[in-house]
Amino acid sequence: MFRNPSDDEVRAFLSGVRRIAVVGLSPKPDRPSFRVSRYMQAAGFSIVPVRPGVDAVLGETAYPALADVPGDVDLVDVFRRAEDVGGVVDDAIGRGARGIWIQSGIINEDAAIRARDAGLFVVMDRCLMVEHARLLG
Repeated sequence: MFRNPSDDEVRAFLSGVRRIAVVGLSPKPDRPSFRVSRYMQAAGFSIVPVRPGVDAVLGETAYPALADVPGDVDLVDVFRRAEDVGGVVDDAIGRGARGIWIQSGIINEDAAIRARDAGLFVVMDRCLMVEHARLLG
């Protein structure tokens, strides 16, 4: 069974995060992925949009897949359907990301456990923006 980390663990992990790849980041300002990413960017994080068919979001170059993102990624923030999370987890593990954040309303227990067992820091069914504001804001 998967359990989210404690507040102290989340706070400590986020304190070490600098670069966040956002899988499913929409270029539409009314979408949750855009609002969360804009908040995180304003809080000082480097945001890397991962979305096919888009050149840039929030002034940052977008990449069609997580594997295409150059450089290190501290955290992968997932805005995809629950059935797509397993593939994102595989990509995050493959590229050596330190953590994966599965946004509010998205639950894939098998994928979360697989990521955790591979050594990634995992949060599921919570909003990154809400938790950052609550714990570090």
